[in-house]
Amino acid sequence: MCGIAGIVGRIEEHRGTVRRMNDAMAHRGPDAEGVWESPADARGLGVLLGHRRLSILDLSPAGAQPMVDPATGDAVAFNGEIYNYVELRDRLKASGQAVRSTGDTEVLLRALAVHGAGAVAGLRGMFAFAFWDAARRELLLARDPLGIKPLYVARNADPDGSWSLAFASELRALLASGLLGTPRLRPQAVASVAWNGFVVGPGTAVEGVEQLPPGRWRLHDTAGRELRACDYWSPPPPGEGPVANEAELARVLEDGLRLHLASDVPLAVFLSGGVDSSAVANLARKASGAPVHTFTLAFEEAQFNEGGHARRIAEAIGTEHRELVLTEGAFVDGLEAALDGLDQPTFDGLNAYYMSRAVRAAGFTVALVGTGGDELFGGYTTFRDLPVLQRWSARLRGVPRGALVRAARAAAWALQPSAGAVAPQTRWAKLPEMVRRDGELLGLYQLAYALFLPGFHRDLLDAGQDATLVDGLPPELRERLLRETRGRSPLAAISVLEQRLFLGERLLRDNDAASMAVSIEQRLPLVDQLLFECAGRLPDGPRYRPLGRKALLRRVGLRGLDPALFDRPKSGFVLPYERWIRLGLAGEVDRTLGDPQAVRAVGLDPAAVRRLWGAFRDGAPGLYWSRIWALYVLVRWCHRHGVFR
Repeated sequence: MCGIAGIVGRIEEHRGTVRRMNDAMAHRGPDAEGVWESPADARGLGVLLGHRRLSILDLSPAGAQPMVDPATGDAVAFNGEIYNYVELRDRLKASGQAVRSTGDTEVLLRALAVHGAGAVAGLRGMFAFAFWDAARRELLLARDPLGIKPLYVARNADPDGSWSLAFASELRALLASGLLGTPRLRPQAVASVAWNGFVVGPGTAVEGVEQLPPGRWRLHDTAGRELRACDYWSPPPPGEGPVANEAELARVLEDGLRLHLASDVPLAVFLSGGVDSSAVANLARKASGAPVHTFTLAFEEAQFNEGGHARRIAEAIGTEHRELVLTEGAFVDGLEAALDGLDQPTFDGLNAYYMSRAVRAAGFTVALVGTGGDELFGGYTTFRDLPVLQRWSARLRGVPRGALVRAARAAAWALQPSAGAVAPQTRWAKLPEMVRRDGELLGLYQLAYALFLPGFHRDLLDAGQDATLVDGLPPELRERLLRETRGRSPLAAISVLEQRLFLGERLLRDNDAASMAVSIEQRLPLVDQLLFECAGRLPDGPRYRPLGRKALLRRVGLRGLDPALFDRPKSGFVLPYERWIRLGLAGEVDRTLGDPQAVRAVGLDPAAVRRLWGAFRDGAPGLYWSRIWALYVLVRWCHRHGVFR
């Protein structure tokens, strides 16, 4: 696990620029750093690659990066893990290729040298890389199929500038480069945070910087021009391939878990006490020849504390278990560093930061996590609620839409009457807006997760702010989601949406930034393209039902464990934000959201923000902590990095 950076442009002028980007990502790779430059052409153009190393595989200097093939001059800067590298290495050797190191980077370099961009589709893992083809003088950028590892790309709007393209593992590295001049806040990003709680890609918080979408590679020349691009992976269409069964799923999951254990340093497992992380810990214990170390983050607040459950599960699995208690005082004391670890504005990620920090302090640099099970096997309430709304919408299609909206408004008021300066912003309160979507699944999904009702969302955006999103989504991503869900059953379509949005745009990005802020690698055995494809070939019944139970994952992942250990209500791994915002953090939040100039500078309306914060402090119903926290983090992040509209 590492950080990469690079520039396409005039070599002589940007050696220091790449080093600044490298320095800004020191936390991603504290073990070593490297910078490499290609020979310049007659115009002085070429590519510079930077790398920060967190040593996981092949700890020797043979694994250092950027890695260069001495025979061809090809070079690669690579962030992540290729889990099937042993299989790929054996194939390369069988075809006469020499591979000297024991890690995955040289395998990647040789595979790309032999097969070019065609090699990317055969990689199983989490990765983002830049590969320089010396003979063709072309740069290949690529990102893993499900978007575990990030890759940010900036293009120079000045065609006569000294650089044309820059890229890095973190947006903050591009800000530190100085290439962006005075960075400007992207208006769509403000609207996205106010709707989703985070910035939905492919755009970022900063104008002129985008994320390379998951499952895509792009080829550029030395002038930065895009020569070709390819979406080399997307969810297979429904009905493609033979129907899968439980035995096949178990085999794919177990094989993938075994590959995720490859490491030349000790591994840990984040064990929350839920089904997903327990399945990962249980399978790791069965597959590993070494002791498995599990960690749980516990809290003083009893309603959030899963420590006791996790302890009993760890005893049943047979792991070496440690419980780490996070107090309110410790949270507040570490908050500045935790927030500085966020690469983009988001209301999530801090739980991963504190957990990762504690595990790193215990001496581990790799941790397996259970993220991804809910998306694959129907663990969220969206799998239950949205198909019901769709069915009712179909049944009531003959009723005039206006009458339905009025009835929905009356029902929402009866279920949760307004009693504050800001009306409730809950799913029940969104019922009239959901009726207006006429059963369109993507719109229902986005409304279900929206932080605010569309009307109040508009109030929050300052006058003149661009809010061209459709239900909180930029057009490019919305079209992609409509395409990838077309023809699927409602449950299978929701699974794709959860994977692409909740997981891909929020959890994976935030967890990567939070864990790498303290130099720890997170691995996600349940976020794997082969597992995704196999699950997609299962019939809906065995895959999802009974809804919310993840019964299939329990059967294949929790074998040998007493089912009674997991017979309790689902409680996600969350921090006690609600209480902490009202107590230890109230002063800081008040100073930030109560400053009209600071709020307006990031494109929010100070009066609406002040009204929201006041209603929350007064205990108005239907205003959850996430609404306040998202806006607080947005304002703080923009001022911390000097990014304004």
